Amino acid sequence: MYFIMVKEYWLREREYKNMKIEKVKNRNILFNKSFQEGWNLNVHLIIGEKYNYIIDTGVGSSHLESIMEYIKNDNKNIIVINTHHHWDHILGNSFFKAGIIVAHKLCKEMIEHNWDDMSKKHKEYIKYNEEMYLPNLLFEQELYFEEDKIRIIHTPGHTVDSISVVDELDKVIDVGDNLGDSVEELIPSIYCEKEKYINTLLRYSQMDFDTCISGHNIVMKRDVIDEILKDISKI
Repeated sequence: MYFIMVKEYWLREREYKNMKIEKVKNRNILFNKSFQEGWNLNVHLIIGEKYNYIIDTGVGSSHLESIMEYIKNDNKNIIVINTHHHWDHILGNSFFKAGIIVAHKLCKEMIEHNWDDMSKKHKEYIKYNEEMYLPNLLFEQELYFEEDKIRIIHTPGHTVDSISVVDELDKVIDVGDNLGDSVEELIPSIYCEKEKYINTLLRYSQMDFDTCISGHNIVMKRDVIDEILKDISKI
């Protein structure tokens, strides 16, 4: 038993240190975890006046401990946001059982429907027995936290339940996986109608932001939206 406990502690320590923390703007902090398989995963923290906002919960508690350490002296309540239902964005939901988890209404349905398949297919990433925990504050089109100037909108593209989070003060948008995983591949995998994704891109192009955060890519400027629109027109 002692060996198991020590081994788990060592794994958590190694994973905690394998985290890049980047302050993007005044109150936006990005926690980027790099995996041996050659892919990266972002979890995004916004430090608000009334709440702290954690956008996506990564692959579980191992991805969240560095965030909780970062805000350990901040007593504000936490609002968790799931940008969409895919496993690598919701595995850590059970870490926040006592709190609010925001998502599009389709996200809850899709987590329930796909949980068994997702957890079996990606079981190597589930190291601390994370269990299914569903979002509990659902919306259809838009949700606004006025005190913190945080706007959450339905932006289908990568998936039909995809949402984006706009920090109106810092002029930062988190588009989830509506941006591709690397600089070389700006167009993401699209699991809904192409026209819906194009409409989302056009909506982005009308919005007031200068910095773009996503689920896997590096931080980019707003002109990346124009680049994607140009590229997708060729497909």
